[in-house]
Amino acid sequence: MIQKTDPILIVGAGSVGERHLRNLLALGYRNLVAYRQRNLPFRTLDPGQVRVVTDFAEALALRPKAAFITSPTAQHLPQALACAEAGLHLLIEKPLSHTAEGLDRLEDVADRRGVYVHVGYMMRFHPLVRELKTLIDEGRYGRLLSFTTRWGEYLPDWHPWEDYRTSYAARKELGGGAALTLSHDLDLALWLTPSPLADAHALPNRASALEVDVEAGMDFLLQFRDGTTGHVHLNFFEQPATRYLHFAFERGTARFDYYANTLKIATPAGEEVLRREGFDRNQMFLDQTEYFLRKTASFSPAESRAQIEQSERIIRLCDQP
Repeated sequence: MIQKTDPILIVGAGSVGERHLRNLLALGYRNLVAYRQRNLPFRTLDPGQVRVVTDFAEALALRPKAAFITSPTAQHLPQALACAEAGLHLLIEKPLSHTAEGLDRLEDVADRRGVYVHVGYMMRFHPLVRELKTLIDEGRYGRLLSFTTRWGEYLPDWHPWEDYRTSYAARKELGGGAALTLSHDLDLALWLTPSPLADAHALPNRASALEVDVEAGMDFLLQFRDGTTGHVHLNFFEQPATRYLHFAFERGTARFDYYANTLKIATPAGEEVLRREGFDRNQMFLDQTEYFLRKTASFSPAESRAQIEQSERIIRLCDQP
């Protein structure tokens, strides 16, 4: 397992990169290195807490034990490959890449170098999502028959301190677009559904007035081998924001409302509402980081392959014409 004194590399130090740095500091890790293409001031960190380098080879020469890849999506894969070749365990922010090309190389390098690869779909660590997975896996309300998920937010509100038009999410060459950027819900759809995916269709939406060169919305129709069907809707234009997962079973329904932090379970016998009042979104990132660091001590190559292969399925779904 990685020790508190071991060097850890953060590749990219934008909003999510700074979050990971803050969380690592909060967990007691002090030997932190941030690779940045430009040595800009941190927004939320004391610069004395983190060593900053602007040369990638210099960062690897410091022999870090793990790397958090938090750069724009289009840079993820080449940086991950370089880190894996150097023997670093990897937490790669979602999506793993903007293209499926080269992901087989990452599998091969991770296997050969004995490194653990984790893709940062931190919604799997939400306590109510985990409760939802448990009731699905146990068949508590019968077989899952269908589901609908919806996630819509207004892109210009995400980072008020920057022009949304220059963000990676808005730019095709950086791997942006609503589908990849909001792909947490695709990951949840595949993770929560017990049956493998059999067929899928995607329909992009470019109707909004947002100044982006990518789709501002995407609808996915999914069919699974056991007959379960699902609809995943993602968009950058919705005001006010909406985010929920609604699952229909043989003997009831379950609805997770992200903003209300509730899981509402309804059956013919009545309704139960599970709540997480005051839940801090950052806790999911903390839990994911602790899980990743523990896993570096004991993992199988199959676990890394599973992470990469699920990410590849998501990327191919998002890349449909």
